[in-house]
Amino acid sequence: MSDRNVIAKARRQRRVRYRLKQLNAGSTALRLSVFRSSKHIYAQIIDDTAGKTVVAASSADKDFKDSLKTGANIDAAKQVGVLLGKRGVAAGISKVFFDRGFYMYHGRVKALADGAREGGLEF
Repeated sequence: MSDRNVIAKARRQRRVRYRLKQLNAGSTALRLSVFRSSKHIYAQIIDDTAGKTVVAASSADKDFKDSLKTGANIDAAKQVGVLLGKRGVAAGISKVFFDRGFYMYHGRVKALADGAREGGLEF
């Protein structure tokens, strides 16, 4: 990947995170962050004030090893979102802010967000 692409991705990520911080200034809600690779999708709920990950889920978890054909499709992303939502509700989290990073909000990222909403999270 060229330096130009890396710089553009970093710029998009900073822009999204900056807007999240501006919209949610003074709020104690946590951040749902997404990472999408070519083989799996990962999501975590992060407490930025403490700098710790509270809850995490991914298509590489042992829960999905047998049930998923691949971790790189929309069905897997939706299941990861539902699992993350259930784990978040079990941990006492109900409201989060969705940080899509530099990814566009469609496809696997959108499916994960919809699954997290089905799992009980609000954003």
